[in-house]
Amino acid sequence: MRRPEAVLACGIAAVLLVAALLPVDAVTTHLGERFRGPSAAHLLGTDNLGRDVLARLAVGTRLSVWFTLLAVASCALLGTVLGLLSGYAGGAVAAFVQRVVDVLVAVPTVIVGLVVVAVREPGPGSLLIAVLLTGWTPFARLAHQLTVRERSREYVEGAVAIGAGPVRIAVRHVLPNALRPLVAHACLRFANVLLSLAGLSFLGLGAPPPTPEWGAMLAEGRQFLFVAPQLVLIPAAAVVGTSLVVTLLGRRLERRWSSQ
Repeated sequence: MRRPEAVLACGIAAVLLVAALLPVDAVTTHLGERFRGPSAAHLLGTDNLGRDVLARLAVGTRLSVWFTLLAVASCALLGTVLGLLSGYAGGAVAAFVQRVVDVLVAVPTVIVGLVVVAVREPGPGSLLIAVLLTGWTPFARLAHQLTVRERSREYVEGAVAIGAGPVRIAVRHVLPNALRPLVAHACLRFANVLLSLAGLSFLGLGAPPPTPEWGAMLAEGRQFLFVAPQLVLIPAAAVVGTSLVVTLLGRRLERRWSSQ
């Protein structure tokens, strides 16, 4: 039986992959074609420098969406490892990790991004560091809770009885049973990370111009909101629409796997 969430995920991935690989020119300016409306030559019109909006939106997918996937995967990996460690070790290790999580949860990603950029120069690397410094905490908290729950199960006690070590138990037994909730949580966190990256790019902390990013496109387009509102509405719709679809996918996975 075909699973709707699998079809939806494959459809999203295909669209984003095609958009990211389209051989389009998104940086060359054509001042004679400024603020053109939608046409056969420019399906979404042109911006203030005569650049094709659709081309910039497609190229911006590479930094906005695929970079978000990289950031979410990095946060999930770091948070899961620390959550497994604290959940299985317990005691002082668990208390230390959870206190660090409590502190970082209270720090806005934008503030962290400003601090990182003050130390480094603006760019994708700085954005990844800023998101990673705070984005791992929800995964660590969830992985800790799942590990505490799973380590009291009979199959873990059986593995201990036959002499399996802590690392083997955590990787071979606990992690596979905690993987589904973590994957669903990653989908739910995607929207938060995408919005954080778009907000940081909007503030000028992302890749330098003329590299197209959805947040940077919003920042450029706001100057011409009453002249060409599509320059704001189109990237805003891309951010909100992508976040909504992936969040719905995460909710679907969460409900489906929790009922099994």
